[in-house]
Amino acid sequence: MIDQLWLILLGFVAGILGSMVGLGGGIIVVPVLTFLGFSPTAAASNSLFAALSNAIASTISYSKQKRIEFSLGVKLGLLTIPGTILGAIISTDVAPGFFKILFGLVLIISAAYIFLRKKIETKEKTLSTQMMIFAVGASFFAGIISAFFGIGGGIIFVPLMAIGMGMAMKKAAPTSQLILLFSSLSGVIAHSMLGHPDFTHAGFLAIGSFFGGLVGARLSLEIKERYLQILVTVLILIAAAKLFFDSISDDFSLLGF
Repeated sequence: MIDQLWLILLGFVAGILGSMVGLGGGIIVVPVLTFLGFSPTAAASNSLFAALSNAIASTISYSKQKRIEFSLGVKLGLLTIPGTILGAIISTDVAPGFFKILFGLVLIISAAYIFLRKKIETKEKTLSTQMMIFAVGASFFAGIISAFFGIGGGIIFVPLMAIGMGMAMKKAAPTSQLILLFSSLSGVIAHSMLGHPDFTHAGFLAIGSFFGGLVGARLSLEIKERYLQILVTVLILIAAAKLFFDSISDDFSLLGF
């Protein structure tokens, strides 16, 4: 068990970054676990425990800072639950190579969001019926992504609230953490019922992610975000490239090359 304590550090680092950008720490945890040989299902389900822990810590901190739109967050969070159940089910038999390609694409989209997030803020909008219908569909889709990849779904919700609803980024990212609390909790329950996670690994990740979430919420008020954006974007793109390379290598190995 001692040789697994590094998972606490991984969860801590991922928790800091995930809390600050509002995406959850799965964009860090899942690639690392995948590189180390974890199956896609194990990586996603273990990561969701860290995402849940991070969301709890971040929500506590951001609520004290009065930066969460609770009414909207609860509604969108509840709408993710059916999607997370479906995502956990369809993740059961996913092929590792296919998972790596899909997650690599998710990382590229995440990197683009992180790098451009300061440019996507818009003026507050009156929510139309069409936007609310779109938000319902987006929440269901985000739930699927959350449980399938183990990332929480923030990649959908932060742009949705900032661009589609005109919410200021300083509230969109914190509100996303409240939504992730619902999506990650339901995903954890679904994956656990299907027997996917390793609870020892998941527990260590959750411990680190909880404290990382507390630190990240605090640092979000102080750190120069542009430097963080550049660093995280570069790391994510490197991870995406590695996932694509590994997937191609796996395919060539199957062909006997």
